[in-house]
Amino acid sequence: SMVPHVTALPVVVPFITAAVLVILRPLSRRWVNDAVSIAGVTTVIVLCAILLERSARRPFAYWMGGFKPVHDVTIGISLSVDPLGAGLALFSALLVLAALAYSARYFDAVDGLFHALMLLFAAAMVGFSLTGDLFNLIVFFELMGAAAYALTGYLIEDRAPIQGAINFAITNSVAGYAMLIGVALLYGRTGALNMAQIGLALDRHGADPLVVVAMIVLFAGFLTKAAAVPLHFWLADAYAVAPIPVCVLLAGVMTELGVYAVARLYWVIFAGPLHPHMAALRAILVAVGVVTALLGALMCFQQRHIKRMLAFSSIAHIGVFICGIGLLSARALAGVAVYVVGQGLTKGALFMGTGVLLHRFGTIDEYELHGRGREIPVVGVILAVGGLMLAALPPFTLFAGKSLLEESATSAGYGWLIVVFVIASAATGAAILRVTGRVFLGWGPADAPGAGQARAARVTEEEMQDRPDHTPPMMVVVPALLLVLTVAVALIPGAVPAVEEAAARFTDHAAYARWVLAGRAVHWPAVVPSHISVADVVYSAGSVLGAVVLAAFGLFGRPLRRRVPAAVGVPWLRALHTLRDLHSGHIGDYIAWWTAGTSLLGAICLLTLA
Repeated sequence: SMVPHVTALPVVVPFITAAVLVILRPLSRRWVNDAVSIAGVTTVIVLCAILLERSARRPFAYWMGGFKPVHDVTIGISLSVDPLGAGLALFSALLVLAALAYSARYFDAVDGLFHALMLLFAAAMVGFSLTGDLFNLIVFFELMGAAAYALTGYLIEDRAPIQGAINFAITNSVAGYAMLIGVALLYGRTGALNMAQIGLALDRHGADPLVVVAMIVLFAGFLTKAAAVPLHFWLADAYAVAPIPVCVLLAGVMTELGVYAVARLYWVIFAGPLHPHMAALRAILVAVGVVTALLGALMCFQQRHIKRMLAFSSIAHIGVFICGIGLLSARALAGVAVYVVGQGLTKGALFMGTGVLLHRFGTIDEYELHGRGREIPVVGVILAVGGLMLAALPPFTLFAGKSLLEESATSAGYGWLIVVFVIASAATGAAILRVTGRVFLGWGPADAPGAGQARAARVTEEEMQDRPDHTPPMMVVVPALLLVLTVAVALIPGAVPAVEEAAARFTDHAAYARWVLAGRAVHWPAVVPSHISVADVVYSAGSVLGAVVLAAFGLFGRPLRRRVPAAVGVPWLRALHTLRDLHSGHIGDYIAWWTAGTSLLGAICLLTLA
């Protein structure tokens, strides 16, 4: 069949299209750049859909240049395509298409550089999702980074984007160096770079300190991209200054790819040697996830700069994903996969809605926008629906993912994690609902402390052509379509069971080596799909209700807050200020935290796993 021969095309097509746009730059018009880049990404979507359909029947490896392995030894580079990887590639490309369609009307990216960078970003994310080679995983990671740093600082005339982009670039480059050390250690130990071959070699070795150290530095690198606490500091600074279409990609899919890589590396490479220490590794990863989810939720709820609020909301959800990956079960992985799609679509729509506010009023400060959103009620609907989605409103996509996670947590003996999931869902949903109430309904007071945040939330750069009195329809149509998808995905019959089946195959450590290295068909046992229980609905009703109550407290709770006794209120406020001050914007602080966090993680892993 022809399918294996098109496997590399979703990576190649955006590369070539980007090159064409750069060559044509002196001649091209704005509509040419839009048309060519949208055509390129649409081609990638079609190709990824073909790969998804084919790999759902049977996962397969494509060997570049026909260098097939001999007796389980590889010299070639493979794309190892299974349904979760292909699905993630398809999802990345879809979000790139949405971001390009939105930015066609959003800001004046006249020359083709913006479009070329977006296409490179797409190529890197697709390659990252499909590669079966550890070194190439790092290469695509770095390419994704390079495109993302340039896009974050795209509005180069202004100081803030440069600062945000430099913080982003330095922290993520340090992460990249750490990962290269991990690759070198594994290569030295196994003589292989293909992930399946490394996994086979380590199965015979067991977990010694070298393997554990390699795992720590690789995980630390990918968890930096995913923004796990305390490796997360770059994220809010980057999101606050990046153009909205770029934020859609950073929050919607790039951070999630870091979590995907941790899952891929664990199940393909480390699951064999670390099997005896599974309980300890589970405890460590879940702990990282819990801290990330709670800190993200707390910081999210106290932002008034809407882009920073969405940034911390992403950190909270990443924490939930890390907990899910950390449960080390197929069902939890399926829950994360479903949740990632719902979260990415919702977060994309929320950033785009925020972009309309920025475009129209020149600020995204919650208090300065008080009541002004009445002119554009449709955006209020987008934000309200997005807030309810983040709070995991049944029976939609985030709810479906969350119920799989809750079921897995309970069966792994981590039932208390449900509380963390509910807090993260409620707090992130509440922050968005509070903004909706204040901006679009004029509820709550219009003044608040923290004028510095208001200054940061105004547009200084000329991100827009001019201050318009109408909103281009595309800027509302695209986020509305993303929300329709969020509602639809989990309601498609068979969609969630298909993800569960894909996750069961993804987590089959022995079978992966067989189909990648030997190209053999693997017979997987049938997966019994999980059912939504009454408890799941109750928990999610709790998170939605919690979101509404918290939002109301944020809008109308000032008289109540004044009654809080000083003995409780003062230490609490001091703690919040300390937390906020830690996010100083100073790169030296961030690297110090990165080093401390990685060292602590490493020490705990070495003591418990090696």
